[in-house]
Amino acid sequence: MILGVGTDLCDIRRIERALQRFGNRFIARCFTEEERASAEARSHPAARYAMFYAAKEACAKALGTGFRQGVFWRDIRLFSLPSGQPMIRLEGGAHDRLNALAPPGGAMRIDVSMTDEYPLAQAVVVISAMP
Repeated sequence: MILGVGTDLCDIRRIERALQRFGNRFIARCFTEEERASAEARSHPAARYAMFYAAKEACAKALGTGFRQGVFWRDIRLFSLPSGQPMIRLEGGAHDRLNALAPPGGAMRIDVSMTDEYPLAQAVVVISAMP
């Protein structure tokens, strides 16, 4: 059963400007060390940061809260499986919100898809409960 769907479109040029203007302050506010390492290993880090930014926004929308009610940027952690499949792990207030959505006895699942084609990055997140 689908409990929440979120999507976001992010302009990579906006992230480039944020990185130039705010640098590490912006990165530390929004991204985990694992996400930072992943982005900085790329030839165009801003594109990776933009995909992560879009995925975090989409997840916050799928949770039904946005970045309110105790849900913070770094509570939504993106990582990749060895196959390259993107995954989301929730902590803190985002994890609490996910638990509040969970039906009794249902196993929660979060699916994420991210893409970029300069100058845009996009993400879609689907939160569902499996019997």
